[in-house]
Amino acid sequence: MPETSDNQMNFTAGILALLLPGAGHLYLRQTRRGVLAGVGVLGLFLGGLLIGGIDVVDRKEDRWWFLGQALVGPLTFAVDYYHQNMLKAYPLDPAEVASGRVRADRLAQLSRRTLMPGEKRVVKQVQIFTPTRETDAQGHPTERLAPGRSVKIAYAAPAGAGEGPPNTKSIGRMNELGMLSVTIAGMLNFIVILDALFPTLLPPSGSVRPAGGRP
Repeated sequence: MPETSDNQMNFTAGILALLLPGAGHLYLRQTRRGVLAGVGVLGLFLGGLLIGGIDVVDRKEDRWWFLGQALVGPLTFAVDYYHQNMLKAYPLDPAEVASGRVRADRLAQLSRRTLMPGEKRVVKQVQIFTPTRETDAQGHPTERLAPGRSVKIAYAAPAGAGEGPPNTKSIGRMNELGMLSVTIAGMLNFIVILDALFPTLLPPSGSVRPAGGRP
């Protein structure tokens, strides 16, 4: 086990515990404690996802809950990234997207959301147009759309027969229980991080009391 003293923190173990639950204790060669900590934290985290679905991790719609969930480490951010970028879509008018011309200011006002039943997620290459204010010959203000970059965006389109969204938001108790489970996992890992950051010290060799209890 890496050497520590009463007033010394083990930063390496603390950082490893933050990156992966239980990794800090494995670094300290406390294998049993590290495995149990990892199983407990990750079990709560994955259990919450199974109960409420992946949308229980959402830094935009459930920001305060996400602060606690983030203590699980990079795994939380990876789940949120997948949720935001691979499952959500912009609530744009399909006819607007079909034209291939989307206003930049309109896109900035919208945020991607979880799809509803009867919708599907469609990815399309569109041209983003930026509005600019100008004046005509008579001095009247006019608006001109300047073509910008070409990007791929995901939007919510009506679903046909046999089609549907890749993910629907859980509601009621299922969503609450899943979100709570993932958040408790983060709070539990905070304790694990502190335990790895301030490792329990073993008594120095030669100071272990004999079986009779007398020094």
